Amino acid sequence: MSSFQQTIKPRDNFFNLRLGEIWQYRDLLILLVTRDFIAKFKQTLLGPAWFIVRPLLQTVTYTFIFGSVAKLPTDGVPKSLFYLAGITCWSYFSNCLTATSGTFTKNASLFGKVYFPRAVMPISLILSNLIQMGIQMILFLLFFFTYLIKGAHIQVKPELYLFPVLILIMGFMGLGLGMFISAVTTKYRDLSYLVTFGTQLVMYGTPVIYPLSLLEQKAEKWAWIVKYNPMSSIVETFRYSFLGSGEMRWKLLLYSGVFTVIIFLLGLLVFNRTEKNFMDTV
Repeated sequence: MSSFQQTIKPRDNFFNLRLGEIWQYRDLLILLVTRDFIAKFKQTLLGPAWFIVRPLLQTVTYTFIFGSVAKLPTDGVPKSLFYLAGITCWSYFSNCLTATSGTFTKNASLFGKVYFPRAVMPISLILSNLIQMGIQMILFLLFFFTYLIKGAHIQVKPELYLFPVLILIMGFMGLGLGMFISAVTTKYRDLSYLVTFGTQLVMYGTPVIYPLSLLEQKAEKWAWIVKYNPMSSIVETFRYSFLGSGEMRWKLLLYSGVFTVIIFLLGLLVFNRTEKNFMDTV
């Protein structure tokens, strides 16, 4: 009668990403994704409908404040559709970042009892948020086809095929930044309080509520800050491919992709390094 034995050995190689070990625990990953998604609406009145209600309320608010009161232009696109496109992109990235940034502190009790690759936890959060974005995309497409039928000035571009690439960039960017922040906050706990505030602040440095072209016209001196925000090209490309709004900038999109690869690898390396002794500091 054979018995399964697994020996857990410390890894001193800083550059060991341990991706193979994460794949071995893919069943646990699926279980965590299911648990996290169900936990979000298990004891709520509207259930998964909250994933639609929240961006809908944000869209109404932005349309009234920035569209009607501030009268910010939307490149000829219907205001509600313009804002909803930006909200859909930004919500996925920000949810991934804030959810993964507290991995060590929020799961210290679990990590102290059982072994599994700690990176499985933040990856599961990215996937569960992907389901949430899928629901929000349904809302966006409802608005999209409604305005399309009404004859609104919408031009679907061939670059629509880049949509899966945009999802990957946003997910891995949020994952990399989140894992890096999670590793740092095990020692400097007060940094976790800045994540939510910082994420909200960076949103205003991303063309979510205004087109990048407006900033280049009205505040050219500061436009470069927003232009080289790695999320800016994602939002702009999303709008361009679905709505024909703005312009497609391959150099900026490539820049966002390179930034994402670097920050993901750095975040994963620091995360794996921190998990060896994080119980001594959490």
